Amino acid sequence: MKNHAHPHGSRADIGAFEPANPERFAAAQKSTWVSIAINLLLTFFQVAGGFFAHSQALMADGLHSLSDLLSDMLVLYANRHGNRHADANHPYGHARVETAATLILGAFLAALGVGLLVVAAIRLQHPEALRAVNPLALAIAVISLVAKEGMFRYMLAVAKRVRSQMLVANAWHARSDAASSLVVIVGIAGNLLGYTFFDLLAAAVVGVMIAHMGGKLALGAMAELIDTGLDEEEVEAIRQTLLNTHGVRGLHELRTRKMADNALVDAHIMVDPKISVSEGHFIAESARHAVLKKHHVMDVMVHIDPEDDMQAKPNAHLPGRPALLAHLAERLGDSALLDNRVVFHYLDGKVDAEIYLPAEQMQRKQADDLQTRCDEIASDDKLFRAIHIHRSHAQN
Repeated sequence: MKNHAHPHGSRADIGAFEPANPERFAAAQKSTWVSIAINLLLTFFQVAGGFFAHSQALMADGLHSLSDLLSDMLVLYANRHGNRHADANHPYGHARVETAATLILGAFLAALGVGLLVVAAIRLQHPEALRAVNPLALAIAVISLVAKEGMFRYMLAVAKRVRSQMLVANAWHARSDAASSLVVIVGIAGNLLGYTFFDLLAAAVVGVMIAHMGGKLALGAMAELIDTGLDEEEVEAIRQTLLNTHGVRGLHELRTRKMADNALVDAHIMVDPKISVSEGHFIAESARHAVLKKHHVMDVMVHIDPEDDMQAKPNAHLPGRPALLAHLAERLGDSALLDNRVVFHYLDGKVDAEIYLPAEQMQRKQADDLQTRCDEIASDDKLFRAIHIHRSHAQN
């Protein structure tokens, strides 16, 4: 028995775009456009200022800002497409678009950082060709530092409010930019003090910082794309929520995986094997809703087990109901008995059978004699572990 959420139907097919989470979509759009405007200005002034002021570090920081600009464009694309509703081809929604965008962004940054590091290392091989930096570069670097730190604080606040992994990544990207601008300030200041190689050294450090941040983002996104589970603490909390559900006797095969800022959970819970199908379904639904309510989870799939699959003998080899009825009739030598209600329980590699006979059809002593006979049959039967006779009174 499995319980799961159903997709929202064909809303994604509607012509006009309608985000699944309007508040998150709007906040992401606004913060990203602010970042685009700031990075566009910084890219122009840093690259132009670095060129005319002879500062390799400032130009490297300008390329860093350019990478931010490109990543902002990627964020806009991912935010729009990742917020689409689930559809027939994407029953779990489009949240992984954010993850894919983060992977692309991380790989791009890693490549850019390595490229800047290599260029700086090559130029450092020829110290005689190094030039003094114009003081204008220092002023631009200070302004860049202030702008990037302010942008980081603003974007991180928005990301935490709407719980967006991609916006958090973009915010920390802005913080890495602020750190790189601080390195650039130190490099330019050292150059102005007469240590001309400091500017190129700062450019190399900026390259390392960009590559490190890009690699970190790419690895995190890759871990999600290969369905890495939630951290141990969160998994244990979900486990306790399931076990605390009334009617759940045990739990095994609890599996989790991330999908952007949400998680998907599936679990096998054990219940009393003799309860009805509808009661088992009710327990599963109760467990599912408890997890959805207490944890940041998008969907939960609950599989009902009458026993621990990991320890009990398998039941897959056993025959279905028609074959079991035929075998039971043969062993009892009376097929008429099976015209009554018969319930089968597949447990630990064999079957428990319950036969319900109307009290008016069979006297107590007859029922006891039949039970004794059933016990003898079950003691050496290849399919049945136990056979129980129940005398039931008709309900008005």
